[in-house]
Amino acid sequence: MTWAVDLDGVVWLAGEALPGAAGAVEQLRQAGERVVFLTNNSGPRLAGHLAKLAAVGIKCEPADLATSAQAAASLIPPGSRVAVVGDEGIYEALAERPALVVPPHDRPSAVVVGRTVKLDYDELAEVANVVRAGARFVATNTDATFPTENGLLPGAGALVAFLAAASGREPEVAGKPHEAMADLVRRRYGHIEVMAGDRPDTDGLFAKRLGAHFGLVLSGVTQRHDLPVEPAPDLVADDLAELVREFVRRPH
Repeated sequence: MTWAVDLDGVVWLAGEALPGAAGAVEQLRQAGERVVFLTNNSGPRLAGHLAKLAAVGIKCEPADLATSAQAAASLIPPGSRVAVVGDEGIYEALAERPALVVPPHDRPSAVVVGRTVKLDYDELAEVANVVRAGARFVATNTDATFPTENGLLPGAGALVAFLAAASGREPEVAGKPHEAMADLVRRRYGHIEVMAGDRPDTDGLFAKRLGAHFGLVLSGVTQRHDLPVEPAPDLVADDLAELVREFVRRPH
């Protein structure tokens, strides 16, 4: 069977390895399970995600990693003119489509928005105007927060909410738990048996969309004092290592 594993808050926090995560992935692989990784973090290029996985002791082929940037790019017709608010992962995914990235004042037919810390008010105002005038408004994801070892930071959802308020338009959302990411996952990996993640509003709803078991870990956004949550997980564990141990023990 195939496990889908989130990255931020499950494998690492801001790139710092979470204890036992690499061993848990290896345990699954030794048992003959396929492990793929799904992330709503649209910022890094694919090579950056893969290098971080390697740095925490997890080998991953490019085909076994799906990002919200790729899901967003899948919504853009090839050859489209697109303005971007976001980082290199979005530019890479759009280049693969291929789509032409242009400044917001240069007649884009669509805008793709993801998390970035390089914000320019004038550029955001231009993007809001373009969206208000009718350009397609695509968000890589709407995660309100981003987990780090020092707590939660504003996520892509905070930036998307700013542009939605300024433009008066709501976005099409590509990443977990939405259909663009689900389509991408189904095409690449077929049926997912277990979705392991730290957020019920993304990973949990995504598991439900895919018809997968939802394994909730408490090493990222969701903490024990937040329980119970909806959708209810099939298993709750402190971290990925415990989740794998508990799932292996239970009858299927």
